[in-house]
Amino acid sequence: MIQQIIFALVSIGAIAYAIKQFSSIRRNIMLGQDVEIAGDTGQRIQNTLLIAFGQKKMFKRIIPAILHLFVYVAFLFTQIELIEIFVDGIFGVHRFFAPYLGSLYTFIISFIEILSLGAFVATIAFLARRNLLKLPRFHKNEMTGWPQLDGNLILYFEIILLIGIFSMNGADVVLQSLGSEYYPQTGNFAVSSWLGPALFGGLEESTLIGIERFGWWLHILMVFVFLNYLPSSKHLHILLAFPNTYFAKLTPPGEMENMPTIMNEVKSMMDPNAAMDDVPMDEELPEFGAKDVFDLGWTDVLAAYTCTECGRCTDVCPANITGKKLSPRKIMMDIRDRATEIGQNLDSGDLKWVKEELRAEATTLTKENYDDGKSLFDYITREEIHACTTCNACVEACPILIRPLDPILKLRRYEILTESAGPGDWLPMFNSIENTGAVWQLPDARDKWRDEMLEES
Repeated sequence: MIQQIIFALVSIGAIAYAIKQFSSIRRNIMLGQDVEIAGDTGQRIQNTLLIAFGQKKMFKRIIPAILHLFVYVAFLFTQIELIEIFVDGIFGVHRFFAPYLGSLYTFIISFIEILSLGAFVATIAFLARRNLLKLPRFHKNEMTGWPQLDGNLILYFEIILLIGIFSMNGADVVLQSLGSEYYPQTGNFAVSSWLGPALFGGLEESTLIGIERFGWWLHILMVFVFLNYLPSSKHLHILLAFPNTYFAKLTPPGEMENMPTIMNEVKSMMDPNAAMDDVPMDEELPEFGAKDVFDLGWTDVLAAYTCTECGRCTDVCPANITGKKLSPRKIMMDIRDRATEIGQNLDSGDLKWVKEELRAEATTLTKENYDDGKSLFDYITREEIHACTTCNACVEACPILIRPLDPILKLRRYEILTESAGPGDWLPMFNSIENTGAVWQLPDARDKWRDEMLEES
């Protein structure tokens, strides 16, 4: 009974804290602007099934794809055993489903053990790739400090989780062979039936019970640690990859969004009277592009929190390959870090973050009146966004349909259209486009030849 109470208290505390953290993540994502989710729902469901569940794009690199598949599938099927642990913990029973499922139960646990063994091998391989082989994409500038530690921590957690599983099952098998009343016969598990006797054979029953309980508690506690670690880890993609692939754009990569405000500006240049008919005279001039998280779409912020930091985007970026400062992965990490910073300030409720002109009347801090004097440009340098060639290599490489190009273009739009800034060697091109409709400095309008032909005909 004491174990049941402890289990209930630990479970409630861990789940409550996790819900609080995930609520903050959702709030941070919704700092972005509303986005119209257009397109075929069937295509979105298909993307979710093939890309998120099916890992389709992972298999462009076959070796890490197979390793990742073992970890991913083991994670999914281990949830079956986790359900039973919850039932056992709440009701004070042991292997609740075993008597009802019979040989099917043996098959399910055996299958989970085989997957777990594969996941163990994959985890060791991933640790070796990061720390022994030192793959370049895991050791870029943005991967120092916490990102590097984060990538290793989750792998250590995985090993501890597997130790819990095999300690629990291995000791259980030996206890069954001793005829212990509390441990019902479950048949021979694929791994534990030989691993258990090899590790724990010949031990006293009381010692075996201690090992089994140790494994049981280690397993569930690591699950709770993992659950509460996710919100601050790149492994949040385990959950967010599914909504991100569902809400990802269905438009062709590289197709730029039309901006109604820009369209109205062009109309005003062509026909000022017609364009200004629907525009209130007291309306402030619009800001184009994005300066901060608030100006991005919430799907852009969702993508930032979904980023796996795998570095495939940066690995194929021609700007990064040629030594330029741009790293598409860093762009997404910076957006996430900025959203997290804003969220933490909002949680503080400190009115010093209220816009100065509203501070006298403000009673609460909200995203509408928030201003800390910073923006995404404090995280992302102009040099980075200027280096992008808009080739879409990063978009094509991402295994979960993130488009780093979108926020890069929005930052550029803000710099060029709102700030009237940009690299000096771009300005002649902009002037030429405005005057002649061509990127080259031509003496005449680009379409003058067409008009002359029409006049001759």
